[in-house]
Amino acid sequence: MRLVHCACDTGFIFGGAVDVEEHRLPAIPSRKDLRFLDEVARLVLPVDPTPSLQEIAASPSVSHLGEPTFAPQQPDEPLRVIVSGTDAALSAVLTRMMRADYLWAEVAYLPVDPTSPASVLWGLADLSSAERLALAVSGPVRPIPCIRNDSGVVVAGSAMLQHVDDAPYFGEIVVDSTVLIRGTGEPARRGAVTPYGARLVPTVSAPGLAAAAIVGPVNPPARRFPRLWGGREFVPSPLDPTHTPTGRALQSGGQGILVTVDGVAAKRPVERVTFYRHLRDIQAVRG
Repeated sequence: MRLVHCACDTGFIFGGAVDVEEHRLPAIPSRKDLRFLDEVARLVLPVDPTPSLQEIAASPSVSHLGEPTFAPQQPDEPLRVIVSGTDAALSAVLTRMMRADYLWAEVAYLPVDPTSPASVLWGLADLSSAERLALAVSGPVRPIPCIRNDSGVVVAGSAMLQHVDDAPYFGEIVVDSTVLIRGTGEPARRGAVTPYGARLVPTVSAPGLAAAAIVGPVNPPARRFPRLWGGREFVPSPLDPTHTPTGRALQSGGQGILVTVDGVAAKRPVERVTFYRHLRDIQAVRG
């Protein structure tokens, strides 16, 4: 197996105990930074004999919408990409792999924050550092759906849709055919819930994603008299856990929609956005 380590602004080094190619990268690597990975994938699999994305999309079969599956590509030497860094770094690497169409390569994650959304999704939160390292090097692949948006950015752990000013949401958010929220952009009457947007996460099985409404400001002003719980400030969750629809896609139309993927906000607000399941799955090495 060919191991390639993408160290995204981390000091982690495998050392001589593991035969791995080390690449030092910025915290969020760009397409240019990851050009070497494109070359590695081409060397490992010069010709992909399996159906192309266009052929899959044109096929009457809907097998790609079911449970995530192992990649049909079988290179002579398997390629495993190990990403150490943040969820945003993992998103950047997965995005490059998806756009260049080599999601057949295995992907392992060494998070700097083991409690991050991607760490939880990939089953790493309850593992020790040694266990995460062993899993990354020799653990099994357990495919998961690849969730992307219409800008071609892959969600590694979570994404948010909110108003650019953190005000009540003006627009509608739908998961498949289920309406998650309808927001007027105005505060609700007393006793009613005001939608401020939505948070979505990929799922490890079909259909691909789950979402919940955000029912309070994401960045509320500091409170003068915080309540305490166990000696710590008690901050209620802005999510509504009573309605969490799952689906293959999430769509929204409205005004001033700020899209944030794995903590990285888009450069400008939009009026429409779609997140949906890609035709190929991520070959995730996870616990």
